[in-house]
Amino acid sequence: MAAGGSAVDAGVVTTIRVHYPTGARRMFLRGALLPLLWTAGVAMQQVDAETWEYSMPAQAQDLEFKPRLDEQEWSKGPNFVVKPGQTLDVYPRFFTDSGQVSRRWPAFRSTVLNNSRGVLVYLPPTYLENTTFRAPVVYMHDGQNLFDPATAFGGNEWQVDETMNRTANDGFIAEAIVIAPENGGAARIDEYTPTNTTQYGGGKGGDYLRFLVEELKPAVDREYRTLPARERTVVIGSSLGGLISVYAGVQKPDVFGNIGAMSPSTWWDNRWILGSVAGLRASPLRPLKVYVDSGNAGTSMDDVTNTAALAQAWRDRGYADDATLMYVVQNGGTHSETFWAQRLPVALRFLLGPGR
Repeated sequence: MAAGGSAVDAGVVTTIRVHYPTGARRMFLRGALLPLLWTAGVAMQQVDAETWEYSMPAQAQDLEFKPRLDEQEWSKGPNFVVKPGQTLDVYPRFFTDSGQVSRRWPAFRSTVLNNSRGVLVYLPPTYLENTTFRAPVVYMHDGQNLFDPATAFGGNEWQVDETMNRTANDGFIAEAIVIAPENGGAARIDEYTPTNTTQYGGGKGGDYLRFLVEELKPAVDREYRTLPARERTVVIGSSLGGLISVYAGVQKPDVFGNIGAMSPSTWWDNRWILGSVAGLRASPLRPLKVYVDSGNAGTSMDDVTNTAALAQAWRDRGYADDATLMYVVQNGGTHSETFWAQRLPVALRFLLGPGR
């Protein structure tokens, strides 16, 4: 097979479709294998106002490429890759480097919970620029801790927007919308726990999940260009937020297909959540991917022993390490926002996948 690209089989073609609202501008391609070059662009054929297409004989290997707008602007982020004989749809951006955080709902009213809370929204850079792009959605608890040190516990934010912006440009994590309902008040223990205990109270976790599923998610899907299926929906949180995320995976796997539990409060109610995960044995619908982590330092040792048992409970249900389950112990990590921020990129890459 000649270097630079003989066809796999005669008549087999590779097709690249670029979706972008170009207006009067034109779209070109550059790439690593003939008939594409990195030094000169090939004009694409316009299909409609937002779609450009180019077909070529299928190559013998994966082809890296980038769209160019008017042969002047390279698409942002890492190279796209198309496989031999594949028809690939891509959604580039050319001018936007950063996403945007807003307090979209200052007081989102919940009929189920009979209260209101602020809901912050992060929109990724491609979403802001390219109106043809639809994004997966990450629901993150404790929104007050995620973006701003002025509102974060102890002044230590999770740096979610910084992480999402950086990885949108290096391709480490797929771009996603982040929906972040706040919960810093007295109701937090009640709403983030699935059972009631004599010592701590709690037990309104089921109602909190109803709020997410019946009230917040429909509003998000109406307002934003989301990919609403469970395969593209993540729920993730820490501490009690990790506990309620696991509970969401058990109770609502048809909605939340990807579960992230960072330093989860597995200890709650004599490790009640372990039995809940064990009950998945008879369930025909289960989460697709589960991420579980902890540190192993500090006064509580970040509940590392109980959380190891939680990871094992998922293994006992047939989840496989580094395929459908990722379990991480951060040596020296304590139960704090500082370490959750450090582990967040790996967690989101596992749950969302890479950007290209």
